[in-house]
Order: sequence, then structure tokens, then C-alpha cells
Amino acid sequence: MIRFLLRRLLLTVPVLVGLTALVFIIGRMLPGDPVALAAGPNASAAEIADVAREFGLDRPLLTQYGSYLSGLMRGDFGVSIFTRRPVAEDLAAFLPATLELVFAAMFIAVAIGLPMGLATAVWRDRWPDAVSRVAALGAISMPRFFLGLLLQLGFAMWLGWLPLSGRFPITEDPPPWVTGFLTIDALVAGDGYAFGVACQHLLLPALAMSLSPLATIMRMMRASTLEVLQQDYVLTERALGLSRSLILFKYVSRNAVAATLTVIGLYFGWLLGGTVLVETVFDWPGIGLYATKSVVSQDFMPVIGVTLVIGTIFVFANLLVDVMQGLVNPRVRVE
Repeated sequence: MIRFLLRRLLLTVPVLVGLTALVFIIGRMLPGDPVALAAGPNASAAEIADVAREFGLDRPLLTQYGSYLSGLMRGDFGVSIFTRRPVAEDLAAFLPATLELVFAAMFIAVAIGLPMGLATAVWRDRWPDAVSRVAALGAISMPRFFLGLLLQLGFAMWLGWLPLSGRFPITEDPPPWVTGFLTIDALVAGDGYAFGVACQHLLLPALAMSLSPLATIMRMMRASTLEVLQQDYVLTERALGLSRSLILFKYVSRNAVAATLTVIGLYFGWLLGGTVLVETVFDWPGIGLYATKSVVSQDFMPVIGVTLVIGTIFVFANLLVDVMQGLVNPRVRVE
């Protein structure tokens, strides 16, 4: 397992270097002139040239890429052309909000999807299975931004149970910054009221993001469970007289969830890169909303930084999934 981890870690290096090259080149090839926009509509050619020189955009592309790589080695993601702020500082400020949203959505999807997939496999071709198929199809096919609008309309505007948008009321002080996760920071501070308020703001966007992975995880868990139930060792355990619940929860579920872990890992990366619409609808201050504003203003350095962070987290999330598969199912463990 240690050799496997070291080999995978070494393979991530060319992947991340290739990602930086691809994103950097595409960022420079985008239409428009961000330097001219940053200099202002009334800027002269000399002023535009000064701005380009300030950010090193007057140098050859290969030289710019080399400087960017050397900066990444020091944790420097460049500087925003419009705000003049270091991109690393913005990422550190906005990334915890996105991670908190993605973790909450994945928690809902996994906590509900795994047991429902197991149950529908046990109740195969009965009415709960038929209902789950219809619900899964609807959850996958419904766009997340539209679902978010429906949740806002129903639970925030009509019923008034949950807040409409934002991460914390602007009229109140959030808990002291420790991790950037408002729920965790509130627990660390011992502030139960702030924890409840943070959970209220988190619930609707997390639900909007969770339904699609929930449906996929549920259907994948169902298919894996049905496959495991047909294995010879399960039939042998039944013949030996072991109880159905013991077979199902001790042997079948453990082997069935191993295949579902791959889907969970892929969905984590997909949600991380797909928060743009949900964060825009709910005005959630994460990297998705940050990237959207940067794209609109043609500020490519934040866009490159967001893409690299998402790609890096996605790579290590899949590495973690491989490790968890080896722990859950020793048959797939790599020595």
C-alpha cells in the first residue's frame, strides 16, 4: 500500500504540471484585453503598456509561464489585475466556504444514498424500488440552479423557514475565524446560536447540490448490492443459516460500498468544480462566485488559480478514494 501511495503521488506531479500549462495557455488565449479593461476606458496606449509591464504581460508567453511556475512553488498564485490583491489570499478567503458547501452536500448524498440503495436492492421490483427509480431520474435530470430557485421560492419566500441567500446575516457578527468553516468555527467558539444560523444558511444550497449525487450514489449502491447478493459466498452464508440482517450489513454492504466509493470521489470533484451556478443563485461567497466575477471581468489570474486548486483537490480526493477502497475491501488492496 505504501508503494502504491508513493507511485500515485509521483504521478500527480506531471498531471498538475500539465494542468498548469494547459490552463495558463488557455487563459492567455481568451478573447479580450484584460489589461486595457484594468487600465480603464480612457487610458492611453502608454498607460496600458505600463499596466502590462507591471504584471509582466509584456514578456514572451514561455517566460511568463516559467515565472508563474516558480511562483507556484512558493505558494504565489499571482495578482489580480483588477483588485491588485494576491490571488492566494482570495483563495484562502473563499475556498473554505465552497468546501463547507461541498462537504455538506456530499454528507447528505452519502448519508441518504447508501442506505436507500441498500434498501431498494433488498426490495427489488417492489414499490419502493419503483418510486426510487422515478425520484432518481428526476433528481439527475433537474438542473441545480433551477432546483435552487424552487427551494428558495418554497422554503424561504413562501414558508419563511430558511434564509434566502448568503452565508451569515450581514447584521450579525460571525464566529471568530479558525478554520473558515462557519459551522466548525461556531462549535469551537461554543456559540450554539451561530451554529444554528450557519446551518440554516447552509441547508438550501447543500440540498440543491446534493440531489444529483444522491440519486447516482443510490442507484450505484443498488446495482452493486444486487451483484454482491449473487456471489457464491453470500449463497453459502444463507445455506449455513446466518440471519439475513447479519449477511446484509456485515458482508454484503461492505463489499457493495467499495464500488460506490469511486462514484463518491468523482462526484466530490465534480461538485467542487460545479458550484458556480448554486453559489451564484444563493449568493454564496465561495470560489465559484469568485471565478464567475473574474471571468466576467476577464481577470484570468484568479480563474487560473481556481482551476488549479480544484484540479489539485480532485486529484487528491481520488487518491483518498483508492486508499479507502483498500481499507473497506481487502481484495482490491494494492501491496
